[in-house]
Amino acid sequence: MTPFLSHLLTWTIAGAATAGVITRPFRWPEAVWALGGAFLLVGLGLLPLADGLRAVGKGTDVYLFLVGMMLLSETARREGLFDVAAARAVNLAGGSSGRLFLLIYGVGTLVTVFLSNDATAVVLTPAVYAAARHAKADPLPHLFACALIANAASFVLPISNPANLVLYGDHLPPLIDWLKRFAPPSLLAVGVTFAALRWAERRSLSGACASGVEQPRLSAGGWSVLVGIGVTAGALLTVSALGRPLGLATFILGALTTFAVLVRGRSSPWPILRGVSWGVLPLVAGLFVLVEALGHSGVIAALADALRHAAAVSPTGAGAWAGGLVAVSGNLMNNLPAGLVASATLNQAHAPGVVVDAMLIGVDLGPNLSITGSLATILWLAAIRREGEAVGFWRFFKVGVVVMPPALIASLGARLWLG
Repeated sequence: MTPFLSHLLTWTIAGAATAGVITRPFRWPEAVWALGGAFLLVGLGLLPLADGLRAVGKGTDVYLFLVGMMLLSETARREGLFDVAAARAVNLAGGSSGRLFLLIYGVGTLVTVFLSNDATAVVLTPAVYAAARHAKADPLPHLFACALIANAASFVLPISNPANLVLYGDHLPPLIDWLKRFAPPSLLAVGVTFAALRWAERRSLSGACASGVEQPRLSAGGWSVLVGIGVTAGALLTVSALGRPLGLATFILGALTTFAVLVRGRSSPWPILRGVSWGVLPLVAGLFVLVEALGHSGVIAALADALRHAAAVSPTGAGAWAGGLVAVSGNLMNNLPAGLVASATLNQAHAPGVVVDAMLIGVDLGPNLSITGSLATILWLAAIRREGEAVGFWRFFKVGVVVMPPALIASLGARLWLG
């Protein structure tokens, strides 16, 4: 097979697999399509087996992080923490759907900033659904708040999104420097996203909701989970400041919290283990393999060359188009592989800092356009499906097309203006 045909076949398979992840033909799980593409690439000899296995290994930190967060979420759900938090939010809202929406958005911002966007999708979404159920309110606007703030607030801190660590690798800026570069863009992303989503869902949020619901008491197991979540947040901040990977710490603390709750309640671990969305892990592994194959096809070298020339002419202009391009491509292939491609491109292009930062904003904020744009949104989708809610591609897109572009333009503009 000629190199051209080999590359063309690689691009075709990677594109078809990505399309399968996004559209889920036959309602097959996303992981089936990602893994199917990965096996095809290796089976047809387009990617050496050793390189495919190495690509899977690159995701180890992400796998550990996700398992830890999913254990925390499922344990919290079973111990009633979400129901307690939901009743509290409903009572604070005082019968106003708009106030309930604001409360949820504020809590989602804090969870994303200090625990990561994946935690918002996995840990907060079930609590928000419970709150809407208690309030007898339309759950979708509040669930959309979880999904969109998970991405909009995901570059406030380095730990707010695992994709941040993927993009910068060993060159993660110190925390103070990070805040100087990203504080204004982050504030704009959070504020514009709130305003746009509030406007898009204004009809659903115009009515009253229930108030004065009975406030359940938090069980001993629930308190243990709450403490575990707090300790995990503090540990992630510490680990991030030290420049260490987040996955192992998250996995250990999630597992320890779950173990402590099970021992205290003398419960079996199987209900919790069955409740975890394990299918996310092979999905992520398959995406890593697809990106590795694209790297072998010469795409990354071509992108790096184009970026290098553009940055030499105008770093600001290069940052604008690169950030926009990454934002769009994240919706076509998911922002995790888009971040991996962007990281490899930047390593070869040696682009200036303003370009790197603009691409990070594109990776983190761009996925708010579509339902499979980010791993956090896929986790969010799995969480709401478990609660019996269903949001299709076009329903999400109708909201995303109103919310994402103004937030992206404002954030990119602020970062490029800072220079």
